[in-house]
Amino acid sequence: MATALDLKQRLRSAFGHSAFRPHQEEVCRRTAEGADGLVVMPTGAGKSLCYQLPGLMRGGPTLVFSPLIALMEDQTAKLRELGLRAERIHSGRPRSESRQACRLYRDGEVDFLFIAPERLGVPGFIEFLERCRPALIAVDEAHCISQWGHDFRPDYRLLGRRLPRLRPAPVLALTATATPRIQDDIAAQLDLDGDQRYIYGFRRENLAVEVVQKRPGARAAVVREVLGEEGRRPAIVYAPTRKETEALAARLDEDFPTAAYHAGLQTAQRDEVQGAFLGGEIDVVVATTAFGMGIDKPDIRTVVHTALPATVEGYYQEIGRAGRDGDAARALLLYSWADRRTQEFLHKLSYPEVEVVSGLFGALGDEPREQVDLRRRLGLAEETFEAALDQLRIHGGAVVGGGYRVRRGDDAWIRSYRVQRQLRLDQIDEMTRFADHRGCRMLRLVRHFGDRADSGDRCGVCDVCSPEACLVRRFRTPLAEEVQAMQTVVSMLRRRDGLGTGRLFKEFHAVHGSYDRGAFEDLLGALGQAGVAFVEDDSFQKAGETIHYQRAGLTPSGRRRGVDLAEQVLLPDDPPDEPRAGRRRRSAAPIDISEADADPALVEELREWRGKVAREKRLPAYTVLHNRTIVAVAAAKPGDRDQLLRVPGIGPTTVKRYGSALLRIVAAAGKADPK
Repeated sequence: MATALDLKQRLRSAFGHSAFRPHQEEVCRRTAEGADGLVVMPTGAGKSLCYQLPGLMRGGPTLVFSPLIALMEDQTAKLRELGLRAERIHSGRPRSESRQACRLYRDGEVDFLFIAPERLGVPGFIEFLERCRPALIAVDEAHCISQWGHDFRPDYRLLGRRLPRLRPAPVLALTATATPRIQDDIAAQLDLDGDQRYIYGFRRENLAVEVVQKRPGARAAVVREVLGEEGRRPAIVYAPTRKETEALAARLDEDFPTAAYHAGLQTAQRDEVQGAFLGGEIDVVVATTAFGMGIDKPDIRTVVHTALPATVEGYYQEIGRAGRDGDAARALLLYSWADRRTQEFLHKLSYPEVEVVSGLFGALGDEPREQVDLRRRLGLAEETFEAALDQLRIHGGAVVGGGYRVRRGDDAWIRSYRVQRQLRLDQIDEMTRFADHRGCRMLRLVRHFGDRADSGDRCGVCDVCSPEACLVRRFRTPLAEEVQAMQTVVSMLRRRDGLGTGRLFKEFHAVHGSYDRGAFEDLLGALGQAGVAFVEDDSFQKAGETIHYQRAGLTPSGRRRGVDLAEQVLLPDDPPDEPRAGRRRRSAAPIDISEADADPALVEELREWRGKVAREKRLPAYTVLHNRTIVAVAAAKPGDRDQLLRVPGIGPTTVKRYGSALLRIVAAAGKADPK
């Protein structure tokens, strides 16, 4: 049995470390003793040591299954630098070198053998591994084995059926991104004995997350401005397409050394960019999600996403590449509702309708057929055919052989395909909810992964917890009527805590009719930022479907001092780039107004309000609203924000700052019925 002293001595002698990182020692001790386990720790938390040290302690070869060639190469090189015997077998190596690696394993001349999972499908390979039974089996990037994971790989499913032949070696599964649902699936697929889980370290104290709505055309300028300060580089910028990657990289390269990275580049080009970034020759890499796996650059200061990612898991993994040295770093997400539509479009391309995939399955037979003949017979576009065939292959409905020939597989494919197709849509929903979330960003991520050791405290550095430190978002102090509106929200939550935000808005709107849903959520988010209220996700089942919603409540301090704290909040002051979901778009044509229709009494009330605001903000009155604009509002008598935007002299910023107050004054005058 490995003692704490034994572990620390080997930690120092083999790896040169004087102490463990948080939670490593427990994992290493139990694994060295022969226990199965599942490690879920974020990128940079030191997962690799959790199998490397126990593997050495157990005194035999460690098999490491990994789907990432770059990661295998990186780990092999690092182990060799330490004087350990490490080899790897994957498709990127010449056959002669892979055979040599096999011979070394057979002869007991390796400490670690890294293996790509597709090798398990090669006839005779598992029998070969049985000849020299391993002391430990590590399954890296274990989320790839789960159909619920964001990067499911069918080759990894072979592990569950093959691993029993390599027992009794303990199995340690490791991943940086697995929700509780995925954790359950990993444990089931690998038949982990005892179901010991180590879910730690997802809170990143030094990483400030900021999320900003920006229309696509405005994002490049924002990225250029943010990264213009030297202290915000090195940086990784994730763009959604290869074309956008290259265009943005060219624009940024005018100011500081920048390069593009995507799967369309030659391998040598990608290696050159990666090497230059790691070596400090370039400051910024603009990349698709093809970049980053296995990259260990500790001093990345900023990670920017110029569009909404497809999954929270993928997003967390990508932002986790910032600030691994422990110094302050920032993750900036620029998104809009157009991104949601883009993700849904991409989903349809990758996951065709069930009827389309069923049609292809029905055209298959027991004898292999040429793919081109099948596509012509079905009349499918090439892109649709390839996506449908790929999904059939993944879910076992088709067997693809040599020469582009395919035959029918298992007819049970349809259930798992339906499940995974819906799952991908649910993941887009989850990412959208994260972007729109009004509470602490880091706490939201920690809860998403089910971190068992987290404090549950707010992070104190994200755009919600520390709005004054934001790079892009802007905030302002609330007006007197907005403080009053927030006090109404607090009073409602005192009476009915944990109320769904939809129901809460309806009750609030009955009192403050000029606030639309977006303005109400700004108030609710401000109360959350001040520690008065919280907003959290919840769900319920209806007709077999999971319905997600958000509910709001008061924090303990909000119950004690909510009204006082409401006067200390900040409200968003970003000019809206586009309408929120559910809000009507601004009409193109302005309202045709005659100043003769202006109500003199309403003009006077609006001027009094303007004077009060100007005194509170210590501004000249005309900077709040021009006289002509006041007359135009009094003539148009707008009933909602869309109508207010059509009034000459009223723009998005004015609506954002003063829209609620203006509509309330108009409504009180009895000239409009606000919606």
